[in-house]
Amino acid sequence: MDEFSKRGIRVVGISVDPVKQSLAFSEKAGLTFPLLSDPEEKVIRAYDVLHPGGHRGTDIARPAEFLLDRTGVVRWVNLTSDFRVRARGEEVLKVAEDRLHLNAQP
Repeated sequence: MDEFSKRGIRVVGISVDPVKQSLAFSEKAGLTFPLLSDPEEKVIRAYDVLHPGGHRGTDIARPAEFLLDRTGVVRWVNLTSDFRVRARGEEVLKVAEDRLHLNAQP
């Protein structure tokens, strides 16, 4: 997380889970970034990552990572079909440096 901060990158998670459930998960998992709740699926639908019936018949968000520039334009997307498969931090940092021309700040 320090390497993201050094580059001015803010990490945020979004889940379809209600606030209380997201908070409980965040605490249990020891997340050090905000986990936002989108139970009405507005953001998840806007980014086209809704997986209808994805978990025991319940709608969930597809596993995805997005890199947006300061104006909100999506510069990179990593979509997977398996929640256990995610982009590694080093990969995201490399993409950020290449596509956003970011470098670590002192």
